Amino acid sequence: MRRVLISGASIAGPALAYWLDRYGFDVTVVERAAGVRQGGYPIDVRGSAIEVCARMGILPALREATINTRRLTALHPDGRVAARVEVAKLLGDQTQRDVELPRGELSDMLYALTRDRVEYVFGDSVRTLTQHGDRVDVTFERGAPRTVDVVVGCDGLHSRTRSLAFGPEQQYHRCLGFCFAGFSVPNTAGLSHEAVLQNGPGLGATMYAVRDRPSLFTLMVFTAPQPPRGWTADDVRQRVRERFAGFGGEVPRLLDAMDAADDLYFDTVSQIRMPSWSAGRVVLAGDAGYAPSFLSGQGTSLALAGAYVLAGQLRRAPEHAFARYEAAMRDYVRRNQDMAVGASFLIPRTRHGLWLRNRGLRAAPFLSRLSSRIDRNATALAIDD
Repeated sequence: MRRVLISGASIAGPALAYWLDRYGFDVTVVERAAGVRQGGYPIDVRGSAIEVCARMGILPALREATINTRRLTALHPDGRVAARVEVAKLLGDQTQRDVELPRGELSDMLYALTRDRVEYVFGDSVRTLTQHGDRVDVTFERGAPRTVDVVVGCDGLHSRTRSLAFGPEQQYHRCLGFCFAGFSVPNTAGLSHEAVLQNGPGLGATMYAVRDRPSLFTLMVFTAPQPPRGWTADDVRQRVRERFAGFGGEVPRLLDAMDAADDLYFDTVSQIRMPSWSAGRVVLAGDAGYAPSFLSGQGTSLALAGAYVLAGQLRRAPEHAFARYEAAMRDYVRRNQDMAVGASFLIPRTRHGLWLRNRGLRAAPFLSRLSSRIDRNATALAIDD
């Protein structure tokens, strides 16, 4: 069981490729995009995943790339300040241990770490999987067929690998009741090392200032009882405008900038929950198997930790690797997914919920409890040798 095909070259895929190559496997990574995906919203590397990065030798580079968000400001719909808190007070010692950085920069690091040792095939994707007990025959949209021992789906929330091996996405997709649009806007507000949340009931416009860059990354989040189907970019823009009509402050400028944004991305705020992450010789890692949604802040950490655990089990006992991988990861995944399900911090659904959140931001006991819960769940996985 030495030939491994990994579908997906974002976070979990290259991280898994690193460890498998280190353990002597023959690894190929196939990625639908033409190259490593750039941009994306800020992500967190926390808890157990910090130890994984240290063992990969990239922790110093991660710390060098940290966004170093220093302040969180909450605004009322009309733009008035509702609460303001220093991030060090919000997260305590976690700000010294954990790392926040742009997603694309972490992807670049992982690719640079593996590109000279692992085969990457960009601009292609898996078309079919046919299992034969001891091998998997794989066909691709463009390239020649291959036969491998293991296929690992690291291809995200809408994983093609998962659909081929486990069935339709609808069986495992759990919408948390929100949709979001993400895009970049010029930093005309002059924000630096700061995140700004402007909320109404069930609505949230968040601006992230990535260091001193001239642009902000923006997330516009709104309640959606049913996941939208078949929306175009124009549909997204219209719905976001409708939901945020009447907001003051920075939101009108964000809505205008959205029309010109060339990196508009839209999706539901969702999780993937599955009874098993493996089927025969196909296994899933990262968002493809257990996406927690960005409300948890743990998607990247789950991907890094999952890649490390899966590779270690394949090295130790290939025939039992998938069962042992699941046994090691299940509780860690469950705890971090459950954090997102009850996450009323970023987007409170009611006026009373907003009042409680804003009041809590000014209260030390609330901040301490929140920080402790995040830390407990982020460190719930022991990183073995």
